[in-house]
Amino acid sequence: MDADMPDKILLGLESSCDDTAAAVLRGREILSSVVMGQTELHAAFGGVVPEIAARAHAEKLDLAVEQAVAQAGISLQDVDAVAVTAGPGLIGGVLSGVMMAKGLAAGLGKPFVGVNHLAGHALTPRLTDGLSYPYLMLLVSGGHCQFLIVRGAQDFTRLGGTIDDAPGEAFDKTARLLGLPQPGGPSVEATAVGADERRFAFPRPLLDREGCDLSFSGLKTALLRLRDRLVEAQGGLHEADRADLCAGFQAAVRDVLREKTRRALALYLAEAPAEPAFAIAGGVAANQAIRAALETLCVEHGVRFTAPPLRLCTDNAAMIAYAGSELLAAGETSDMALSARPRWPLDRSAAPLLGSGKKGAKA
Repeated sequence: MDADMPDKILLGLESSCDDTAAAVLRGREILSSVVMGQTELHAAFGGVVPEIAARAHAEKLDLAVEQAVAQAGISLQDVDAVAVTAGPGLIGGVLSGVMMAKGLAAGLGKPFVGVNHLAGHALTPRLTDGLSYPYLMLLVSGGHCQFLIVRGAQDFTRLGGTIDDAPGEAFDKTARLLGLPQPGGPSVEATAVGADERRFAFPRPLLDREGCDLSFSGLKTALLRLRDRLVEAQGGLHEADRADLCAGFQAAVRDVLREKTRRALALYLAEAPAEPAFAIAGGVAANQAIRAALETLCVEHGVRFTAPPLRLCTDNAAMIAYAGSELLAAGETSDMALSARPRWPLDRSAAPLLGSGKKGAKA
């Protein structure tokens, strides 16, 4: 990319779930990044409602593009190409973005390229830290959780992933069960500060099974049972109970991710990469307890640890623009036959992961 497209200006569009985003990049320089959330629209439903999300994307995409272009200090005619999330995700939102990209490309007479949303996350460490291929990636968010060896813009080897809930989804469900506000990740983390993570016995799912696959639905079930026992025994939950439950749940997720990362690192390092590096991205990457545990693990193995800034860990269009620039540098473009895809695995040779999270289909 660096030699082929150092100064190309990319407009990126992202609408795979409940964030409507547009961004402008010049090379690796982020000229603008606009993200319009929908939290208030879905708050009463306890999760993202696909129909509401799709309608909001259709209403906001042009506004997001307008703001991104204005903040970048350019005109639409200055854009060299358009990159758009073409999947995986909630199909209505993805379709809105794809149609917007097609219209822009046709109107401007510029090329466009469909980007895998997960590839956007997986390539973000190259945007922010210039990581060299291959590196090990843990994508951990509300809808996805998988270990990937990233070998190129279209070359991914999946070492394992969640077979049910993603960690972010489990955090959100935990928050709802304990009466904490959404999004659940920050609420659970804040409530767990200073609490006793050992008071309650939470399971560590799949640690007795070889490999790097993960499971988090059992943690939610364990928390529900512990909560109900406390309510039955004392007529309700005390603040200390809520805090200790959050701490115990968070510690279980941390321990599972740490052990599975250790196994993934062993597989990755067996390939003797020239510049070994581990990156974590996705909303759960913001959790300090999890982040610290994985960073310590990397130090122990002599592996560089990278975590993009939070604004680039959650859904955004800057990552889509960057992934698109790598694809375009490799000669990849899309045409008007590009379809929105609810499922789109990065590693096409791997068996499909089971389950479908509230933030989109597993891939």
